[in-house]
Amino acid sequence: MKRLIALTFSAALLSACATAAPTVYGPQTAANGAGYSEYRLESGRYRVTFRGNPGASVNQVSDYVLLRSAELALRDGYDWFRVADRVTQQAGTGRSSSVSIGGGTGSYGRTSVGLGVGTSFALGPGPAISSSVEVVFGKGARPSDRDVYDAREIVRSIGYGRASV
Repeated sequence: MKRLIALTFSAALLSACATAAPTVYGPQTAANGAGYSEYRLESGRYRVTFRGNPGASVNQVSDYVLLRSAELALRDGYDWFRVADRVTQQAGTGRSSSVSIGGGTGSYGRTSVGLGVGTSFALGPGPAISSSVEVVFGKGARPSDRDVYDAREIVRSIGYGRASV
């Protein structure tokens, strides 16, 4: 019996510790999958979203949404873009599992006292993070505002330094 409990516990622990797929830069191919998507609101204005797999950092997801915005600006003939609105959120809870450990005693026909102790902890990689920005593109000299980015510089700094989590 002890062997069966130990085997079941070990199998649950191993399956719960499975790591999430790495987040790589590319288009979103499934409804809840990782990747970027964009929606053209009007000429020179887009809503761009990047969703990471569970375990991706907020910084990585934020960088990738800026990278896609820069690529769109350059593709459409613009030099810079302004982030007009930004939303970062957790999408679900990821593949979080828990393990509980407990114990107790009992007897039949007599007075019995039982004691149980339990604990649980998250074993999964955490929630999936998504970042969505509304961007407005511009040409010529870049304004010196805080939320304005040079599209070529973003592609140069983030685009060539891509790495998966």
